Amino acid sequence: MKNSSLPIAACRLLGGLLLAGAAHAQAPAGAGPGSGAGADEAPGMQLATRGGPGGTAACASCHGAQGEGNAAANFPRIAGQPTGYLVRQLASYAEGSRNNAVMGPIAKALTPQQREQVSAYYATLSAPATKPAQAQGKAEAERGKQLATVGDERASVQSCANCHGPGGVGQAPNYPYLAGQHASYLVAAMRDWKSGVRNTDPSGQMPLIAKRLSDADAAAVAGWFAAQPLPGPASAPVVQRSMMPGQSMPAAPR
Repeated sequence: MKNSSLPIAACRLLGGLLLAGAAHAQAPAGAGPGSGAGADEAPGMQLATRGGPGGTAACASCHGAQGEGNAAANFPRIAGQPTGYLVRQLASYAEGSRNNAVMGPIAKALTPQQREQVSAYYATLSAPATKPAQAQGKAEAERGKQLATVGDERASVQSCANCHGPGGVGQAPNYPYLAGQHASYLVAAMRDWKSGVRNTDPSGQMPLIAKRLSDADAAAVAGWFAAQPLPGPASAPVVQRSMMPGQSMPAAPR
């Protein structure tokens, strides 16, 4: 779920500061757009706040007590993301199709049931929005909005909204929200798609898009999404998709 080489020990140390009472926190009454925990909520909370058997680091050590992430350390928001999406990311880390020195060992240490449980727990959370680390200039924001909402036909890049919904609200269960996500994480994700470190899209659309975007464009669209309001508790709407010639909608990513 994150793009970082921070040692697991460092995550655990940070976790000691974050978890002083998080273990008794309750999920808010208004579940987020990826809601659907139910019976799996209690064991999922334990994994998130206390970690798993064998000393597996608690998710909150890096992703925050409420799944708010940490922009400075490049840990993404996972609160309110669809359960199915989070489960697939954990499976990808475990299988190696998404490579990360921290998340790989953690995901491998969890059973499939535990991945479901902790994913369902985070889907119920609704962490407060955080202010983007850096404000965009007008030209950069306009370019980011263009890429996010209509794409760039000359570069054969379809809009992010085609799959991630209007304003980046996401489309459960397969497509995560991008609105309010940390820009640093989104830039790192695009870099991983481009380099092949993240190889989880059967359609090949995300690696293709990442390779067609310049570094400046990736930063522009990431910054634009970071400045958008977080999705509300309602399910993301079905979106009418408009593709560039010769393009297809990515298959359900893993």
